[in-house]
Amino acid sequence: MAKVSFYLFEKSNERQVESTCRLCRKILKKSERIWLYCDHPELQQQLDEQLWTFDACSFIPHGIDQEQATVCISSRLPEQADWIVFNFNNQALEQIDKFVHIIEIIENNEAAKQLGRKKFKQYRQFGIEPRTFKL
Repeated sequence: MAKVSFYLFEKSNERQVESTCRLCRKILKKSERIWLYCDHPELQQQLDEQLWTFDACSFIPHGIDQEQATVCISSRLPEQADWIVFNFNNQALEQIDKFVHIIEIIENNEAAKQLGRKKFKQYRQFGIEPRTFKL
């Protein structure tokens, strides 16, 4: 069964896209594969652009719908189970047995927090006790 982690921004106003890039850089040091599950084309484009420019010293290899990339941005879920999945959609992922780790990033605004609480409850209903990291 997958681990589920919520990254809750309580003090910082950092945007979800920047948080994702920082977490990707950290996770990639352990040579994991990351899937950014997002069905909004505008957010996919923001993630793509930010991963190109995020770190002046190193490039985070990625692509939209490129499963061979270390970081894949896609509106569909991966077929293989060896991915860490960042969930940018409005529902908790029901396929919790399918992935190594599911990550939810909750921005510091009321709408995001309400959605985060809803997803947290959904994961609990699926039998998962998510971990929360307050930032």
